[in-house]
This record gives sequence, C-alpha cells and structure tokens, in this order.
Amino acid sequence: MRKLTPVVALLALAATACGSSSDEPSQESTSSAAAKPLAGVKIEVAAKWTGEEQANFEQVLKAFEEKTGATVTYASTGEDTAAYLGPRIEAGTPPDVAILPQPGLVQQYADQNALKPLSQEVLAQIDQNYTPYWKELGSANGQVYGVLVKAAHKSLIWYRQQAFDDAGVQPAATWDELIGTTAQTLADSGTPPFALCGASGWTLTDLFENIYLSTAGPENYDKLSRHEIPWTDPTVTEALEKMAQIFGKQEFMLGGSSGALQTDFPTCVTQVFGQKKAAMVIEADFVAASATESGAKIGEDAKIMPFPKVGDTQPVVLGGDIAVALKDTPGAMALLEFLASKEGGEIWAKLPGYLSPNRNVSPDNYPNELTKQLAQTIISAGESVRYDMSDLAPSAFGGTDGKGEWKHLQDFLRDPSDVKGTQEKLEADAAKAWKK
Repeated sequence: MRKLTPVVALLALAATACGSSSDEPSQESTSSAAAKPLAGVKIEVAAKWTGEEQANFEQVLKAFEEKTGATVTYASTGEDTAAYLGPRIEAGTPPDVAILPQPGLVQQYADQNALKPLSQEVLAQIDQNYTPYWKELGSANGQVYGVLVKAAHKSLIWYRQQAFDDAGVQPAATWDELIGTTAQTLADSGTPPFALCGASGWTLTDLFENIYLSTAGPENYDKLSRHEIPWTDPTVTEALEKMAQIFGKQEFMLGGSSGALQTDFPTCVTQVFGQKKAAMVIEADFVAASATESGAKIGEDAKIMPFPKVGDTQPVVLGGDIAVALKDTPGAMALLEFLASKEGGEIWAKLPGYLSPNRNVSPDNYPNELTKQLAQTIISAGESVRYDMSDLAPSAFGGTDGKGEWKHLQDFLRDPSDVKGTQEKLEADAAKAWKK
C-alpha cells in the first residue's frame, strides 16, 4: 500500500508555498492541497464517551479536521465497548479507530487479528511523549497497537474542608499520619473519617492498588498484575494489613463495615459533600463531578490530597483509554499520530474533565488549579506511574461484580481479621482466571 507523506512534512511544505507571490496560481494550488493532506478522507472513530466528554473530544476531532481536511465521524459505543465492537469486527465493518477503556481489550483484539500495527509516525510520537511503560501497555505479542490518550487519576483522597477545620486536622503526607492522626482525630471529634463505596467493588481494588504500589514498589506491582507472583506473596500480606487499619475500625467508616458495604459509588461522594456525614472519600479525579452535583465548590469546600506514601513509593495509579487502529488507512494513522502528539494533547487539556498521560503536555494548559496539580503529579512520578491493576487482569478476576477480586475485598472489608484466608481465595481465583 502507498505510504502517506507525513502530515508534518506536508504542513511544512504548505508554509513554504504560502510565501509565494499571487501571480503563481499553480504553487498556490499546491499550497492549498498540501495544507489539507487528508482532504476528502473520511474517518470513523468509536469511544464510550457521551455528554460533555463526547462534546470535548469532538472539539479535538474538529481541530484535527481543520488541520488535515479529513472528515471525522464519532460513534458512541456506550459503556460496553466490547459488545459494540465485537459484531462490527466480525462483520468486517469496524470503525477506523476505536478508543478502548481497558488494556485487556488490546490483547483480546490483537489475538483476533483485528488490530493494525501503528505506523512509524505514530510510534515516533509515542517514543517522544510517553514513558516506556505506556508503550508497553498498548502492546500485545511484541507489537505496538495502541496509545493511551486520556487518563483518570486514581491516587487521590478527597476531603471536606469544613470537617477538617472543625476537627483541627491537616492533609496527611504519609499513611501513618492519615491513620494515626488525621483519621483518629476526626473519629474522636465525632465525624467518621471515611465514606467507603464498598458496594462498588472496584473502589476497593483502587485502594489496594495504591497501597500495594507504595509498599511493594513498581516492579512487584507489575509482577502481581501479570500473576507472575501469587496473591499469597508476603507483599500482598503487607498491603492487606494496611487496609485492615481502616476496615478494622468501625468508627473510621460511615455506618461501619455494614454501612460501607451497602454504599455504592457515587453515593459515598454525596455522603461527604452533600449530606456532610463523613470527612473523606478515597477515589479518582472524577469525584469532582459528583461533588459539584452535591453543591460543593471544587478547591474550596471539596479539596484533594495525594494518596499518602505507605511505603517507599509515592503511588500514582491511573486508569485511562487507549486508542487503536482497526483499519490500516492513512486517515486512521494520521488521527492516532495527532492524538499521541503534544499538539493534540494540549488542545484536549484546555477542556474540562481531561488529564493527559503525555509527559510533554505542560500543566499550564489545564483550565484550573486542580487539574494542573493532578497533571504535575503524573509528570513528577515519571517511571513509577502504573495502570489500574484490576483493569489489567482478566475480567473474571479483576472486573466482575460478585466475583474474584471485587468479592474477596468486599469479604475482607466485612472481616479484616482473616488476611491469610483472603489471600488464599484471591490466589485461587487468580490462578483460574489466568489459566483460561
């Protein structure tokens, strides 16, 4: 297939041609064509986003259209991306580009030969703008297929400023400060420190992952996420024992363990910022939307502290969305090149509700202090940043309600005294899931 001249080179050519005099129509025509290297090309991109997220992404697509001349059509997959893409892949009519909410889907579709390897231009952008870890995350079977284009920051604790003021406490820098000083003082003053969303099992996996990354370190985190070490490993024991420092104190949780297990996400956010029954909620940057709906002002009533260091590593755990090509077309590769670039990231960063994993997108691009702060923590963490472990696991273990990790951590919340038994159950289910 004919190789497309890179967009950047064409734009450079356009800039040169634009300097010609008006009495050279042939050069002017060449300039016009070169400035729109994908004129007449139609591209379809599918992602799960709706509402404001979709509207913001469509602004990024519009910038790409204006730059290249391509026409981009957006299709929403809904929450179940695999259910939408599966039939289209089988029918041979996939979108040009899909944005996947879990890295596991990269491997799944690669095994089905449904993905197209990235062009050298896209790979150059990834090498320039991302740490090697993110390149590996978008790879399967030794081939790079995807680029992480949007991140969710999961290493945060949100707190209600008034509750902290009333108890006379400050944000904690370490786990011992959080448990021994901040949480204990809040509890002694009559305010439950935490509203836990225990009915939503994924929130408990997020808590475990932050503790584990901090205590066990990035290398062990990678090994556990690939099931290269068992869940009976001593590093898991240590992390669960730290979790038990919250789970084992009924006064630390709004409604105790039974109340926590009956509370889903985002109800726990409402309990902190709407009902004002608790002081803190441990969850990602997307808490901001629910806190705002509860009437809190972000940065005033609702503030954040980084998840405190539990061990030697400052944890930064991200979720996020990976863009892949399902068609090997110039349009698909050009769009991925744009999304992986500093330019594309900066356009998106100026819009609300977005965080870029691109290390060359300056925090100065973000529209408020909160997102600037979050972006800086991602950049500062460098090679230690890791992806949500449960999303890397087979879904039967890491992403299914009432099964695997979700269930066993909920059971551990109910009875945090049985660390060893919890580990054995986790390992038994993990072994089954990875064997399949």
